[in-house]
Amino acid sequence: MKRRDLLTSMATLGTGYLLLPTMAAAAPANKDTVQVAVVALSRGMAHVKALLTLPGVTIKYLAEVDEARLAKGLKAVAEKQKEPCKGVTDFRTFLDDKDLDAVFIATPNFWHTPAALLCMAAGKHVYVEKPGSQNPREAEMIVESARKYDRLCQMGNQRRSWPGIIEGIAKMQAGAIGKVHYGKAWYDARRKAIGNRTQAPEGKIDLNLWQGPVPEREDVLDYVHYDWHWRFHYGNGELANNGVHSLDVVRWGLGVDYPEKVTYLGGRYWFEDKQEFPDSGTAVYDFGKCGASWEQSSCHASPVEKHATCAFYGEGGSMYVTGSKCVFYDDKGVQTSETDGPGGDVGHIANFIDAIRGKAKLNSEIEVGQVSAMLCHLGNIALRTSSVVQFDPKTKKLINLPEGEKLWAREYRKGWEVKV
Repeated sequence: MKRRDLLTSMATLGTGYLLLPTMAAAAPANKDTVQVAVVALSRGMAHVKALLTLPGVTIKYLAEVDEARLAKGLKAVAEKQKEPCKGVTDFRTFLDDKDLDAVFIATPNFWHTPAALLCMAAGKHVYVEKPGSQNPREAEMIVESARKYDRLCQMGNQRRSWPGIIEGIAKMQAGAIGKVHYGKAWYDARRKAIGNRTQAPEGKIDLNLWQGPVPEREDVLDYVHYDWHWRFHYGNGELANNGVHSLDVVRWGLGVDYPEKVTYLGGRYWFEDKQEFPDSGTAVYDFGKCGASWEQSSCHASPVEKHATCAFYGEGGSMYVTGSKCVFYDDKGVQTSETDGPGGDVGHIANFIDAIRGKAKLNSEIEVGQVSAMLCHLGNIALRTSSVVQFDPKTKKLINLPEGEKLWAREYRKGWEVKV
């Protein structure tokens, strides 16, 4: 059977293959060498580079639907790693490998939860990029799966492992700026109109597998490999692309979980193209005892303001997070102290590997990560329903918003339905 026919058959089998892989026992936590796989090699190449620096880790598989990207990834591993690494198009083909301990998922958002569920059902620990889910129901399902299969699952909000931010948050929560009432976050960039790619798809691509669980679209190539972010069908816009990072830090610093009210207002102001999410806008969150906001300027970098990643406002001063640094000021604006340390991916990935070995607790266990992802999902529901979303933090449900309920979950492609 030709590989293309094999993949078509896999999709046709649907739940028989996609959702019920062979259950494999996870490796013991005290293994000397942790064997991993990396799925999708754009953002996933950062995972590869970080993993290659960690002792006692072997990259056993790379999976990528773009043959040119797969070739580049395999070359990068071969240059640094003595052990052989196998390249595959379909990550599902290695899930029955009982020696494989963990899978790193760096696919588009719409694959995050479906792929994670498959991997955990097969007995693998999972490191999944942010936001980890494409909608609120998937945010629930990925947590349910981690509990059902007792797997470690870490989300890629790396700042949870950056020493300077860990220290700064702890210092603030110990009272360095007094009681904190509000947090702000920003994202500024110089994005261009979608469709005007800086880089076209690199080689032969398996579009059937790229689309995976989402309903097929004839114009799919217009959004491979990056512009899917800006379409409701595939992505979550800037809020869950970059906003999730800074809002996670804000939520962490404020010591809150779910909001009571959310709204998000903005528009596609800079270009007339196929983008459906705002390029400029503000999301606002009411947690009852405190509040927060996130402001985006995706097509204008706001160089004069030079916004921090996020800021906290307390009764005795403020704290600003920029890069891997936290800077403290008194209530007159005079700097009093700062914390700093390394950033990047290595620390967060090392924390995940150490947790597999039983030597650490996850810095961003998937339930923690999905609370922050829900801030983004609720913001996008507010955007798409032109409303102030009221949310019950106890039941974790929308309050009296039928139009929002329609956006709680998504439709899946026939034969690719997703279940825990």
